[in-house]
Formats: sequence, structure tokens, C-alpha cells
Amino acid sequence: MKLWVYTNYDCNLRCTYCLAESSPTASRRLIGLATVERIVDEAVDLGFEQLYFTGGEPFLLEDIYAMLAYASERLPTTVLTNAMLFRGRRLERLEAIRDERLVMQVSLDGCRPEQHDPYRGAGSWQKTIAGIARLQEHGFRVRISTTETPANAQHIEDICSFRRSLGIADADHFVRQLAKRGFSLEGMEVSKQSVVPEITVNAQGVFWHPMSTDPDMQVSVRIFPLAEAVMQVQRELEAFAQADLTEAQEFK
Repeated sequence: MKLWVYTNYDCNLRCTYCLAESSPTASRRLIGLATVERIVDEAVDLGFEQLYFTGGEPFLLEDIYAMLAYASERLPTTVLTNAMLFRGRRLERLEAIRDERLVMQVSLDGCRPEQHDPYRGAGSWQKTIAGIARLQEHGFRVRISTTETPANAQHIEDICSFRRSLGIADADHFVRQLAKRGFSLEGMEVSKQSVVPEITVNAQGVFWHPMSTDPDMQVSVRIFPLAEAVMQVQRELEAFAQADLTEAQEFK
């Protein structure tokens, strides 16, 4: 059971396929340290097995280090990042909370700039590769996330070979499809009926899946108690199953 937390929505990049519509000018929509700590505590009580932190770019936040330290002390924790900010004080603060249960998931869409930069911004590939190297030098486990786009679709195997050359195992790399949400005008359609729920929390409430925090994907406007949102997801799943059964019976 995964629980996702959107820590913020502002970002140092403006990726043209961003599901969350993050950018340097996006509203921060900060969830805050105290709220995150309560989310983590309730997630533990509810039996969640993994925590994922995403944004926006989480490392724009002063409190992200405290959030990750609190979370990784209690559950395996992954934070999604473009890895472009890890220098100086940020890198020092991150190194101070290094934990074997803390994983850095870096977005990398190519083995060359021309596969990565068209969707993520000129010069971003080189900065991301440098960030990955810094994380590895400081002993962090790095996981790679690749979004398949028209710019890299013919090069997925090359990207896998390149990732292996960085010393990152196959188990720490996944490739996802474009989704038609947020800034993206192409990709798979996303709805509650089309994706298996992975409960997701932001400052506005609880949502069905991290692929979208649009209103149609909202489960609850209240975060707490988190158990109520979990029960609501279960009720909606049962309703979908019953509707499918009824439709099948009518078809017969």
C-alpha cells in the first residue's frame, strides 16, 4: 500500500507534460510539516507500507528535510525530484538525513539531451545527470523514472543501457506513459475507473491517484482522519465492481 503526499506545486522547471501543472510561477499550495507528520503517523496506524513525496519540486522547501527524516524513520520513503538543486547547503542538509530507507527518485527521460530536454527544458539533462552523480557520491540509493514521449520512444532500450552504466539496477527504473492531464495534451486518459487507487494527499484533501489531483479525482476534502478517505475509496471500488457486474448481467 502506497501513500503519496504532494508537498508543494511550485517547481524550478516547467515540463510540458506535467500532470500537476507545476512551474516556477505555480502557486506553492504547501502542505506543511505538522500536517505531514500527522499524515505519516496515521499512515503507519493504517498499515501503509510505503510513502512517496512529490511536487512540484520538493527540494524548494525548507521543511522537506524534516519531512523526509520523520517519514523515513517510520516507513520506507521515496522522494521524487529532478535532482538539479543538490549543491551547497541543500546537499549538506540532505546528506545529514541520509537513511537506508530513503530513496531518491529522479526523472530522467533520455540518455542524450535531445531525448530529455524537449519536454523538460533546454539544459535540464546535463544538470540532472550531474545531480544523479552527486547523490550517488553521497551514498544515496537512486531510482530512475522515465516518461515515454515522442522524443524518446524509439530509444527506451538505449536509456536502459545508459542507466545501467550509471550503476542503477533494473529494479530501480520504471517507464511510464504520458497521461492526458495537467499540461499534457496527449497520452492515456485518467479516471477513477481507469487506474488502481494509490491514495494521494495534498493541501486540498485526499485524491484517488498521484496522476491527478483534479476535482474529479478527489476522494475527500478533509485529510483527517485519513481512515475516512481509505474507507471512501473502498466504497467507490465496491460501487464500480457492482456496476460492472450489473452491466455484465444486462449484456447476457
